[in-house]
Amino acid sequence: MSKIKHILVIRLSAMGDVAMVAPLLRAFVSQYPHVKITVVSRPFFKPFFAAIPNVVFFDVDLHGRHKGPKGLLRLFLDLRRLKADAVADLHNAIRSKVIRKLFGLIGKKVVYMDKGRKEKEALTRTENKIFQPLLSTFERHALAFKKLGFPIDLSHPVFPAKLELSEISLNVTGPKQGKWIGIAPFAQYDTKMYPLDLMQQVIDELAKDATVKIFLFGGGQDEVDHLETMKKEHPNVIVIAGKLKLQQEMEVISNLDIMVSMDSGNGHIAAMLGVKVITIWGATHPYAGFTPFNQPLENSLIPDREKYPLLPTSVYGNKIIEGYEDVMRTITPESIIRKIKSFI
Repeated sequence: MSKIKHILVIRLSAMGDVAMVAPLLRAFVSQYPHVKITVVSRPFFKPFFAAIPNVVFFDVDLHGRHKGPKGLLRLFLDLRRLKADAVADLHNAIRSKVIRKLFGLIGKKVVYMDKGRKEKEALTRTENKIFQPLLSTFERHALAFKKLGFPIDLSHPVFPAKLELSEISLNVTGPKQGKWIGIAPFAQYDTKMYPLDLMQQVIDELAKDATVKIFLFGGGQDEVDHLETMKKEHPNVIVIAGKLKLQQEMEVISNLDIMVSMDSGNGHIAAMLGVKVITIWGATHPYAGFTPFNQPLENSLIPDREKYPLLPTSVYGNKIIEGYEDVMRTITPESIIRKIKSFI
C-alpha cells in the first residue's frame, strides 16, 4: 500500500481547465478514500470542489501574498506547512513548475501532467497535419496520478446529487417546471464563438415552446448587454449572467436538462455536475482532448472539414487563419435545434 496519504493538486489556470479537475478528483476519492487531497487554485474556483469528500481547498493569492517571485516562495512555504506527501502538478506552467521543483528539492514525490504539446501541434498545423484523436485532458490528469501509484478508473463516473436551488437562485429562475436549457454563447476567442446572429435564431426558435425555459450564461458587462439584447421579449428566456455568484450559477446549471456551450468553461462546469452538454466547435476540435467530461463525440457539433480541410487550426482558439473566419457558419441553427430537441 502506498505511503502517500496527502496530495497537493495544483491547477491555477482558466475556469474550464480547473473545472476539468473536479470529475477526476471525484473518481479518485471514491477509489482511494484514505487519501486527502488539497487543491491549490484561485479562490474563485473553490465552489467546484466544495462537495467532494476528502478534498480541501487552498486559496492562492496571486494579487497579494503570492504575487511575484517573493510571493511564489511564500506560496511554497505556505504549502509546505500543510505537510503533504506528494505533489501533482496539473497546470505545468511557470508558477507550478517552480513550486514542484522546490518540493522535489525537499524530497517530496512530484509528478506533472504531460500536455502533449507535440501531438497537439501536429493536429493543428496546416501542413502534414495528423488528424487523429489525442488523449483527453482527463486521461492526461489520470496518468499523472498513476505515476504516484494511484491509477484512476474513469469509466464509471461519479456525479454530485442535483443541487438544490437557493432562494437567491429561485428569485432569478423561478421554480423548476418543464425543460430547462442553458446556452453559453461566448468564449475567450472569437474563433470559438458561434455567430451571435445564428445563435439568435436558435434562441428564437426554442423560445416558441412555452413549456421550455432558456437560461443565458456569460460574464462581464459586455456579454451581459449582448445577452439582454438576445433575450428580446421572450418571457421564457432568462439572462443569468451578472445576476448570480458562481455557487448560485452552479445550482442553476445542475438543474438544466441540457447545456449548449462553446469550447469553453460553462460546458465543463455542466459536465462536472452530470448535465448533458452540446458543444459547438470552431477553430478548435474535440480531438485535442478538451471535450467536456463523459460527453460522447456525437454531442460535439463541428464545422464542415470538407470545405475547411485545415481544421482544427488551433488548440486553444488563439490562432486565426485567413479565410477561416466563418467556419462556424457551416453549422446551421437547424442542426443545433435538432440536437437540443433530441435530448428534451
